[in-house]
Amino acid sequence: MEAVAGVFKSRGEAERGVAELHSVGMSPEKIILLSPHASEKELQSVPTTDSEEPGIGKALGAAIGGVVGLAGGYELAGGLISALIPGVGPIIAIGLASGAVLGALGAVGGGVLGAKVDSAATEGLPADELFVYEDALRQGRSVVIVLAENSPQAESARSALARAGAESIDRAREMWWLGLRDVEKEHYSASGGNFDHDELDYRRGFECALLPESRGKSYEQCLSRLRDLHPHIYDRQSFQQGYERGQDYQQKKRKVQTRAQAGG
Repeated sequence: MEAVAGVFKSRGEAERGVAELHSVGMSPEKIILLSPHASEKELQSVPTTDSEEPGIGKALGAAIGGVVGLAGGYELAGGLISALIPGVGPIIAIGLASGAVLGALGAVGGGVLGAKVDSAATEGLPADELFVYEDALRQGRSVVIVLAENSPQAESARSALARAGAESIDRAREMWWLGLRDVEKEHYSASGGNFDHDELDYRRGFECALLPESRGKSYEQCLSRLRDLHPHIYDRQSFQQGYERGQDYQQKKRKVQTRAQAGG
């Protein structure tokens, strides 16, 4: 199974992406929609939980089962989940495998239902794309993910999402880095490094810090995993500095989101 994802500027555009996926024969059970935008009707249909954190202002919980109708009469199987993603904020997820995706994103609230969803449902979901989804959601954008059975189906899904106006994950990743690059170059150059020469290694280290299994862990704590992922560059100073900056980035995003949810 191969995950294909597209980033949309709005919930409405994302729903048009879902419609395009329907038009090429993608099953509703294979489509997931993640969005920071939910209607009052949707929020009211999601049960609240005792673990809801102060300041969220939206229900945290889940309504699994059945189908959820979207604009245009299209449907997604699996129901609604509303959850809080640390560093992002409250989002709503629709789709049979959405609980597992939220679990991979480290969500609280509805995301705990990920444990109840067959982990095979998200087989093929690249761990190194998750931070791109988070960044898109943080900016108020929506993400559509479709789990394709094979390469031809994956290509058909990419074309469908592109016709609906989606930005590809590769493009979203590059734009994310361009938004950070000048600051990171200044930081690295201040310590005497040649950023133009070391940028690729530095960026690989930065992105490794954003992997779910790396978050909140030091370079030393993740050394074995980093060695496996990047055996030729893991021990370079540029890679390590990038990893440490990636950890700082993640922590700052979480603090900003926590203050925003607390109303401060």
